[in-house]
Amino acid sequence: TAQVKALKNPRAQAKAAMGKFIKAGRVVVMLQGRYAGKKAIVVKTFDDGSKSRPFGHALVAGVDRAPLKVTRRMSKKKITKRSKVKPFVKYCNFNHIMPTRYQVPAEIAPASMCTDQQMDTADGRVEAKKFVKSLLQEKFTTPPPDKSG
Repeated sequence: TAQVKALKNPRAQAKAAMGKFIKAGRVVVMLQGRYAGKKAIVVKTFDDGSKSRPFGHALVAGVDRAPLKVTRRMSKKKITKRSKVKPFVKYCNFNHIMPTRYQVPAEIAPASMCTDQQMDTADGRVEAKKFVKSLLQEKFTTPPPDKSG
């Protein structure tokens, strides 16, 4: 009977007809909580939820503190300090993220950023954050060439 009700509900029909567009590699904006307004990359999605989280959610890795502007006058020490990235990794309900039209390039491989096993322990989360930090910092310091050439 729940399926019959769902089919009669127009919102449920629209949701069923709509494709899944929050996939690994999609850039999203966090809407709620500590990281509200921050950009993140979807690492893995759980459309039907899991035992611990019985709702649709995603594992995301994002930028908590982005690099600051650097000028020519600044010393090397100041430049290195200002070009640091502070990352975060967390599980987030689909209702609390807004997908953008952007996706990260395939060579970044979002699935390799962090795993479920790493998220189970505090040490694993620290390790995942370190990897995400190195990846994002490397992409910031050596940006990919323009599409125009």
